[in-house]
Amino acid sequence: MDVIELARELGKAIQQDERYTRYMNACSLNDTDTELQNKIGEFNIKRSELGEEMRKNGNDTEKLKELNRDIQDMYKEIMEMPKMVEFNEAKAELSKLITSVNYIISQASEGEDPETCPDTPPQSCSGSCAGCSGCG
Repeated sequence: MDVIELARELGKAIQQDERYTRYMNACSLNDTDTELQNKIGEFNIKRSELGEEMRKNGNDTEKLKELNRDIQDMYKEIMEMPKMVEFNEAKAELSKLITSVNYIISQASEGEDPETCPDTPPQSCSGSCAGCSGCG
């Protein structure tokens, strides 16, 4: 079996993993949730309104603040909906799996033993706390 065939087998194995299944189920539930989709649509319309207002010469500062507040409130509401919470958790778990797989492949391609190399990249601080799981 060549490397490409093995990669295809790995792809099949990923699709059989419970993290993949959970993510795909969460996607499907979100796609069919009318309330969630309507809120996302409203959010996108409000974002467009903000973009239009920002492009205007002499734009209304108060209107920009109001639109920005509305967008932040809508985003928070969407992100707190149970199906969106489940989606984000499932997405994070699948992403963690894919990061591990990619890291092992990367390490092996640099001469490390795929049987003993770590399955997660070493944690280092980039200086930005965005998306950070915490210092430790």
